[in-house]
Amino acid sequence: MANNQANKGVVIDYDAIANQQSFKALVRRKNSFLWSMTVIFLAAYMLLPILTSYTTILHQKAFGEITWVWVYAAGLFIMTWGLCHLYVAKANSYDKEAKAIIAEYENGGGRR
Repeated sequence: MANNQANKGVVIDYDAIANQQSFKALVRRKNSFLWSMTVIFLAAYMLLPILTSYTTILHQKAFGEITWVWVYAAGLFIMTWGLCHLYVAKANSYDKEAKAIIAEYENGGGRR
């Protein structure tokens, strides 16, 4: 997008874009989503060593000789893939919103 703008000779006022209410709302939603994902990810990963070191909850047999530690660890891989797919889907929607914000700016919506 920046290359297209440079080729057209258009000067972009990034401060004006940053001051648009739509941009501020997008940043708030994006930060909220990213912090939520980070907390979920870290909590799930940090819970494994805590549960295995300080409790015996995950040391019980789940299926045959397989303990719940292995089930939980496998679940972490599944959770990671799931969170990655969720992140990509949300990032695509944020990209669409960012393009709409740029279009709003280009149409005079963000100029002072």
